[in-house]
Amino acid sequence: MSKVTLTLCAGKDRKLTWVRKDEDYVADFCLVSRRTLTDFEHMVFRSHFLLGADWRLCCRQMKIDRGTFFHAVYRVEQKLGRVFRELQPYSLYPLDQYFGGTVRKAAPLTRAAVIEMPKPVFAPLLKIA
Repeated sequence: MSKVTLTLCAGKDRKLTWVRKDEDYVADFCLVSRRTLTDFEHMVFRSHFLLGADWRLCCRQMKIDRGTFFHAVYRVEQKLGRVFRELQPYSLYPLDQYFGGTVRKAAPLTRAAVIEMPKPVFAPLLKIA
């Protein structure tokens, strides 16, 4: 059974909303994976990572050798790790930010205060004769 939680959501109409964060995370995880990976990489991802098949079963089902399989696994890990970390506006990693954070409106853009540093003053070089 999944749990429903009441989460703070700073919106116009209401302050709190009911969410199922576990299901949202699983859906985001699967959809981002599907969009990012090629068909072959997604087949490796689904069978090895999601369904838990070992490398022997995956190689037999996909009719590939062990080296090709493990190269695909490393490529999948690298691609998805980067995408999960850099996903905007809310990344899927680290998990504590996904599950513990609150959804807020974006802060209004303000001009950054620019401080101009004084130019360095160079003393004239002394010639020693």
